[in-house]
Amino acid sequence: MATDQIRQMVNFILQEAHEKANEIRVKTEHDFNLEKQTLVHEAKLAVQDEFAKKEKDREIQDRISRSNEIGQCRAKKMSVRDELLVSLTKEASSKCKMVASGQNYPQLLQKLIVQGLIKIEEMEVTVFCRSEDVATIKKVLPAAVKEYVDILKKESGIKLEPKVTVNEDRSKDLNDSSNGGVKLTACDGRIVCDNTMSSRLGLVYEELMPSIRAILFPDQ
Repeated sequence: MATDQIRQMVNFILQEAHEKANEIRVKTEHDFNLEKQTLVHEAKLAVQDEFAKKEKDREIQDRISRSNEIGQCRAKKMSVRDELLVSLTKEASSKCKMVASGQNYPQLLQKLIVQGLIKIEEMEVTVFCRSEDVATIKKVLPAAVKEYVDILKKESGIKLEPKVTVNEDRSKDLNDSSNGGVKLTACDGRIVCDNTMSSRLGLVYEELMPSIRAILFPDQ
């Protein structure tokens, strides 16, 4: 009897041990699978995050590249456009030189002097010109002064007697880049009216620039 009881107790203990071991094994497998799923999920998220980061970096680089290409195209287009405008200005400048050598140039000089006198409105004025234009200026100056005086008398009823002289210092004559025309000064050079052909061309260029751009570059 005692032996049977001992055997039953041993069997019971072994059964309990097996059940406990099986319980531990099941829990261990469950914990292992759970940890594995967690690690796999975290790895997937890490891969997705890395992929999203690389995709975002690629999109940013693509945008930067496109922006650089657009900037380069715009810069090239502006450069070509500016070159065309400079070429146009040079051509217009050469036309001014032709005007300065034409038969109507004396009359133009007279009108430029009259306009300068009206702008300056001073009693003592000095006229500067190119060395080659000095003789022509001296020839038309009396008529220019008379025209100026007549205009003021008609507009204001006052008859002035301005003193208008031609610069006699040849070292101060206008250079060839002026393309002709005159420059008037008063009050010891403190008042200046630049009526050279180059100056007039510059004013026309600035004034007509919007129209010129619209004609040359209608799609801009």
